[in-house]
Amino acid sequence: MHISLAVIGKLKVPALRALYDEYTKRLEWKVSLQEFEGKYTRDHENELLLKAIQPSSYLILLDEGGENFKSQDFATLLNDIQLHHQGKVTFVIGGADGLTQEIKAKANKTISFGRMTWPHQFVRVMLMEQLYRAQQILKGHPYHRQ
Repeated sequence: MHISLAVIGKLKVPALRALYDEYTKRLEWKVSLQEFEGKYTRDHENELLLKAIQPSSYLILLDEGGENFKSQDFATLLNDIQLHHQGKVTFVIGGADGLTQEIKAKANKTISFGRMTWPHQFVRVMLMEQLYRAQQILKGHPYHRQ
């Protein structure tokens, strides 16, 4: 599985960076990260994100209006991507002003970590933990207990 993250902003909080790095290290799947930092309009942010998406990649947006998944269901989705979509997935995390309709229309799936608003830096770490959890679920490892 090859996982790409295209995100607005850099992970600046050292404790969050350490958690992100720890989960990345634990993952057996290859992870690549493209961070875009600067003072951009929402449209320009979305242009940068669109350019970062590989055409053959399954596109998942993280957005508060997306579908809520249980960890087991997320693992099942990733397993399906691995089996039926060449094992390539791109996760997009937009900026504070959200994503445009153009990028939303290209998404295969939009998911949410709940209806609350989360700082984008937290969402990135939460995504990495859920990717690791999904990997462990698919391996039958007891990290995920129901």
